[in-house]
Amino acid sequence: MGIRVAVAGASGYAGGELLRLIAGHPEFDLVAATAHSQAGQPVTAVHPQLAGLDLVFGATDPATLADADLVFLALPHGQSATLAAALPETVRVVDLGADHRLHDADAWARYYGGPHAGAWTYGLPELPGQRAAIAAATRVASTGCYAVATTLALAPLIAAGAVFPADVVVVAASGTSGAGRAAKAHLLGSEVMGDLSPYKVGAHQHVPEIKQATGATSLSFTPVLAPMPRGILATVTAVPTGDADPRDVLAQAYADAPFVHLLPEGAWPHTAATAGANSCHLQAAVDVDAGRVIVVSAIDNLGKGAAGQAVQNANLMLGLPETTGLSVYGVAP
Repeated sequence: MGIRVAVAGASGYAGGELLRLIAGHPEFDLVAATAHSQAGQPVTAVHPQLAGLDLVFGATDPATLADADLVFLALPHGQSATLAAALPETVRVVDLGADHRLHDADAWARYYGGPHAGAWTYGLPELPGQRAAIAAATRVASTGCYAVATTLALAPLIAAGAVFPADVVVVAASGTSGAGRAAKAHLLGSEVMGDLSPYKVGAHQHVPEIKQATGATSLSFTPVLAPMPRGILATVTAVPTGDADPRDVLAQAYADAPFVHLLPEGAWPHTAATAGANSCHLQAAVDVDAGRVIVVSAIDNLGKGAAGQAVQNANLMLGLPETTGLSVYGVAP
């Protein structure tokens, strides 16, 4: 008998990716997958890519989940805290939502609204000291998708004093799966294909999380909806403090990080290269005109940006190698 795991909110895109990864994980036994409107339906009615997974969605309630050793919460923002509080303390929990990421209650109120549930251990293993913190935790808040793409590009540079923490500018494009599975007119194929559109300009909810994780003190963030199902490409720029080579800083920071790859000089990240993987691809340069440091990062928003990151955190919490059941390689074409 393996480690018993359950997924709440398994009918969404991130939930479906979690089910796929759990089904192929050598140490996990999937004992429950819950949904709201899809409760009672076979998993394959919603996720046909999981043909052969003989499981029916249960109701999202504590009783359905309490028998697991570890529960993944893949619920909309604001819905995790109540459910997590009702689970036994002996059950480890990884929350893919935002409910427990922020330390600042005022920032939560400003960007999300509603009561602040308090912060859990932050689930980005590549940050200094976080692997040990995650391994010792029973409750972990996984990162936001834009947050991980930006943080992996920026945090080592600020920590090393190579760039100023103020005047950070990020423009990041995301695939449509980042907006969730709910039917919305602006996400229809006819609306998205052949189009790029910014949204939540100047007020995206991942801004306080990115500042908290990186040490940035001011951040201009512009998210862009791209006509692709999955992937994030983030361009991060900052003002250098001196002549430090940003590639050297990133190479040193991620020398022992199995999922973060600094590409050879002159090669630039592509979202397609990370599809299906838990990897982040990075490249850095200095703008010859403006003198700003530029770091470009690519991830799969459903992989390193959501389900893959959650499984990586779960592996650490359960004393497993963090790479267990996860691929560092993307699929192509």
